[in-house]
Amino acid sequence: MKFFADLHIHSKYSRATSPQMDLEHLDKAAQIKGVDVLSCGDFTHPAWFSELKNKLAPAEPGLYQLKSISNSEPAGEIFREYPQDDKNAHQGDRGVRFILTTEISCIYSKNGKVRKVHILIFAPDLETVEKINIRLGQIGNLKADGRPILGLDAKELAKIVLNINPDCLVVPAHCWTPWFAVFGSKSGFDSLEECFEDYTKYIYAVETGLSSDPKMNWRLSALDKVAFISCSDAHSAAKLAREACCFDTALSYGGVVSAIKSKDPKKFLFTIEFFPEEGKYHFDGHSDCKICFSPQETKKHKGVCPVCQRPLIVGVLNRVEQLADRPEGFTPVNAVPFKPLVPLQEILSEMSGVGVNSKQVAKQYEQIIKKFGPELSILLDLPVANLKDQGFLDLAQALQAMRQGNITVEPGYDGVYGKVSVFAQKNKKEKRALQQTLIC
Repeated sequence: MKFFADLHIHSKYSRATSPQMDLEHLDKAAQIKGVDVLSCGDFTHPAWFSELKNKLAPAEPGLYQLKSISNSEPAGEIFREYPQDDKNAHQGDRGVRFILTTEISCIYSKNGKVRKVHILIFAPDLETVEKINIRLGQIGNLKADGRPILGLDAKELAKIVLNINPDCLVVPAHCWTPWFAVFGSKSGFDSLEECFEDYTKYIYAVETGLSSDPKMNWRLSALDKVAFISCSDAHSAAKLAREACCFDTALSYGGVVSAIKSKDPKKFLFTIEFFPEEGKYHFDGHSDCKICFSPQETKKHKGVCPVCQRPLIVGVLNRVEQLADRPEGFTPVNAVPFKPLVPLQEILSEMSGVGVNSKQVAKQYEQIIKKFGPELSILLDLPVANLKDQGFLDLAQALQAMRQGNITVEPGYDGVYGKVSVFAQKNKKEKRALQQTLIC
């Protein structure tokens, strides 16, 4: 069956994460987004693992569902902060499935350099998770953060996990980001083999991250052997499915993992991507100095910030350029395709001229979801003609521009997100029709 999966998120127990990132809110938000299989995130945290055991029930093999859910919040409000004392929970299957995953921050020294590599772990059942947690708890403090920091070589982490259960999947997270990634410019490696050594043969996928897309990764022949997964890495409900995977396979843990390992485009249909320029590490630069450089500009300045004279933070595009052995535009045979999207709330924010987290955008978002269905279906499949027939002319124009790639982006750099515009060539004063339509 065809389904959407977001395989990397965080719980309320991770730093800088919304308190709404609990199972009840995640279940509701996944429905609104159109996500069928959602990462539980952070399974190494003791309190969160206790919640997983108490609140989840087995569903299809290796997947879980919520025992009880809340059905009282409107679509817009699920993405805003509000009290969590809802009393209208009931038993029932809402269709969302949870898959057991977590992220580990490995910080260690190797080959004369400090390495900071984030790793995703997928597990097929709660019993395996418990064994992983016991073992990793002997190495570091799992209570400190939902994404624990361990002084553990990434290879050793893979060895521990796969020795506990070979059905686990080990995936380098957001593999290009400068500070915490396997290929990061500040602490990474130049190859998977340098990082994982003889365990590289068990690395079947990498997460591309928000600042790169498959097209960029296709430029490295060394990555032909792995699949590229895309996930939201969400710290709040609003960010779910900003990147995701679409599968057509058995709805099960084994189905997901097999589709990833095989890279079969008949089973792994496509990934949903940020426009990579919008990612906060796409270009090089210094956020404090307001310096944002392309790789060519960085080379011209010899890698030095012209304001503070310190080394620039080398971003993802530059790092890909350094390691690539193929030209731009190269596409491998049978590559899993991808579809770049702009989140609906960002489109509404631009159209309305107000902040993406404003009450106005939340209200508009709720009304559109109620009228047309889940966000991913709207962005990917809703016919533009349907929107026009219903009077949503500007939204129709925005979706058409996005689907055709007719957008402009100010690239992100050094922790600053890029800015996307689907109406860059239009007079912004004309972009008020949707707001008026929704409010009246």
